[in-house]
Amino acid sequence: MEKLKVAVLFGGQSGEHEVSRVSATSIINNIDRDKYDVYMVGITKKGEWYLYNGDIEKIATGEWEKDAVPALIGPSTKYKGILAFKDSRYEFYPIDVVFPVLHGPNGEDGTVQGLLELLEMPYVGPNVLSSSLCMDKVFSKRIFLEAGIPTPKFTVVYRKELNNVDNYEEIRRRVSEIGYPCFVKPANMGSSVGITKVHNENELMDGLKLASKYDRKIIIEEGIDAREIECSVLGNDNPEASIAGEIVPAHEFYDYDAKYFDEASKLFIPAPIPDVKMEEIRELAIKAYIALDVRGMARVDFLMDKNTGKVYLNELNTIPGFTKISMYPKLWEASGKPYSKLIDDLIQLALSANKEKCTNW
Repeated sequence: MEKLKVAVLFGGQSGEHEVSRVSATSIINNIDRDKYDVYMVGITKKGEWYLYNGDIEKIATGEWEKDAVPALIGPSTKYKGILAFKDSRYEFYPIDVVFPVLHGPNGEDGTVQGLLELLEMPYVGPNVLSSSLCMDKVFSKRIFLEAGIPTPKFTVVYRKELNNVDNYEEIRRRVSEIGYPCFVKPANMGSSVGITKVHNENELMDGLKLASKYDRKIIIEEGIDAREIECSVLGNDNPEASIAGEIVPAHEFYDYDAKYFDEASKLFIPAPIPDVKMEEIRELAIKAYIALDVRGMARVDFLMDKNTGKVYLNELNTIPGFTKISMYPKLWEASGKPYSKLIDDLIQLALSANKEKCTNW
């Protein structure tokens, strides 16, 4: 049987560019080459697209750009593939499915998904609407509340409010209703980029200014003294949840360095929690997945209050990390699904979703 041609998209213009490259390296190294031909398509921080055909490890280091050739994908439905340019010539490579490994804005937020929809190209992960809703922490939390899913208290501040000192008192009042400590986050960012744990009013403005560098919309969340629990979900109309795992961060919270660089952070799989809590978390993960109409995959992040045991849903990540230490593939591996099988399932789910979408009623 002829191999399916898969384009793996990596890099991107977000603050998670480097993490994306590491995730893509892991996926490319673990994909079943007996079933798939892989095309590596990188997007630079400037938004330039390139086709790369060199040493896979150079993707993680960033050296790949030196050996890549300019390329583009779509959006004409007549040419479903990659157009690569070299000197005065160009070559066209047909593609069957795209695997976006683009964390954060301009990749995980529905933008690339929209391009692939115009191309009528199958792609791994949720559609445009679900991607954008999950990326925006404010809108996703509003849907959680509508669906009866507990989530920490929150309020929203916009960058424009920070430009006028007359607004500061009102901002402080709203945050005082949330209480300290609290977390100040860009509303549309992942990998803990731009997040500050604010312990008191004196630290608030610095946290807001940092978050405003990454987004015009900032969410301020209640700081719960909690254990951090994560669960992986996979599927289209009939999603399944993995066992849950617990993260014990090396730092005060699971920030960017603790996630990707500090080996003192610990992962416990399965999470050492009572069976009843394990099932509650798995059920809530699927409930949130369905409420946001997600397909393909998502890592669902929870907070479990250390004192009361109450479970709060924090957020869904629709293109979760796929590095060697990332929870999404590790949770599935512990649930009986090896990394290469997980990649295969995700590609097949993408093909199935596209076929269903194209069905004539």
